[in-house]
Amino acid sequence: MKKESIHHERLDDFDIYGFQDDLITWFEREQRILPWRKDQDPYKVWVSEIMLQQTKVDTVIPYFNSFIEQFPNIQSLAEAEEDRVLKAWEGLGYYSRARNLQSAVREVHENYGGIVPNTPKEISTLKGVGPYTTGAILSIAYGVPEPAVDGNVMRVLSRILLIREDIAKPKTRKIFEEVIRDLISKENPSYFNQGLMELGAMVCTPTSPSCLLCPVREHCRAFAEGVQRELPVKTKKKSTKQVALVAGILQDHDGRFLIHRRPSEGLLANLWEFPNFVKVDELGTAKQQLQQLMSTEYGLNITPGDFICDIKHVFSHLVWDVNVYVGSWSGELSQDSDLVAVTVEEMKEYAFPVSHQNMWKEYLKTIE
Repeated sequence: MKKESIHHERLDDFDIYGFQDDLITWFEREQRILPWRKDQDPYKVWVSEIMLQQTKVDTVIPYFNSFIEQFPNIQSLAEAEEDRVLKAWEGLGYYSRARNLQSAVREVHENYGGIVPNTPKEISTLKGVGPYTTGAILSIAYGVPEPAVDGNVMRVLSRILLIREDIAKPKTRKIFEEVIRDLISKENPSYFNQGLMELGAMVCTPTSPSCLLCPVREHCRAFAEGVQRELPVKTKKKSTKQVALVAGILQDHDGRFLIHRRPSEGLLANLWEFPNFVKVDELGTAKQQLQQLMSTEYGLNITPGDFICDIKHVFSHLVWDVNVYVGSWSGELSQDSDLVAVTVEEMKEYAFPVSHQNMWKEYLKTIE
């Protein structure tokens, strides 16, 4: 009987069971104590996986704890107001994750009786649940041997199995998913997948992997050939776009500040921020532009004051460079305006992106 018919050809002469055993034994012994690992509650695993996209573990832990305290189960998150959910997410960034999570949780609440589905077909139809999150929830919470392939796992396996395909290309993920279907432990897929993730986080790191501490070093083809630092192969992304903005922290004689809500679609959707505009050089200085645009956009008179800071904020695809001014405003807010006037105390109820939280911190320094 030919080997190919049993498993993926990349696993020829690979000790599958020895690898599973070494990885799982190491994970049982060395795994970090993380709050979402305490119980295999599918809801908590789901929340943690969504938070861990684009965000490091150490940053996530306090957010996860406070989020679960506020929304301990499917029902509480399904019934919560979106503003409260965004406020709980404030500072984590990539806010569409929070909105997608909530709408998916609402679907589970309404269509699945509040129980997270346990099949790839059902769970992958939920908003924001891609192939990786599907595999993570099913394997960790339900013990279903489903691959969970992210950049971390592709890096580890490209070294172990000496896979030289470019991991920046979407189709490369398929290779890893196919290989993992044959490699994953059917007895303990939860510890197998978490072991791969943990290995990538703690040992098989992007630069200078700690090969001498690696529990699966004897299985690693890249280590055997001394090419572990050359893998994974990953082409560079295109350069990011730069956007220059001007923003105003504007107060009226009653001590109320102007804030406005971002559109419900697109970048940082539905979050609140101080009025700001893209700079157009032909319109004069940043200060003059702020004054002009507040007048034309909102019909408000403002008197711009001192420049307080430049805020630079880097997104994955663009960089904001914001000149921030203080100033005063007067006039009436129209009914259909997306501006709101709030006191310092009321402002605490609104969720702001990090860049605008930083503007506010800088402003507070100027009045101390």
